[in-house]
Amino acid sequence: MRFAGRSIVAALVVLAATACAARAEEANDYPTSARAEYVYGCMKANGETRQAIEQCSCSIDVVASIVPYERYVTAETALSMSQVRGNLGTQFRTSEQANSAMNDLRRAQAEAEVRCF
Repeated sequence: MRFAGRSIVAALVVLAATACAARAEEANDYPTSARAEYVYGCMKANGETRQAIEQCSCSIDVVASIVPYERYVTAETALSMSQVRGNLGTQFRTSEQANSAMNDLRRAQAEAEVRCF
């Protein structure tokens, strides 16, 4: 009986460790280059100070916790392409999918503003 109890405890420990690792991986699915690019742009907009780097780093962490990376890429692409003049830009400005992704990103950034700045 003691052996079976130890086996169950060991199995639960392994299961808990696996679940924690999976959550950490999900929370950190943004590549370093995307995080660095976000912080760089944020610092350009908010001043290039030590306080700004901490606030901007906090901001991308909040955004990453709310918006999955694939959705973030969609929103960033749509925001960038909506600046293009002509038919191509119009397609991005009027696309429901692009607008939805941009709105998700804007809501996440608003939450980051409240938490970090």
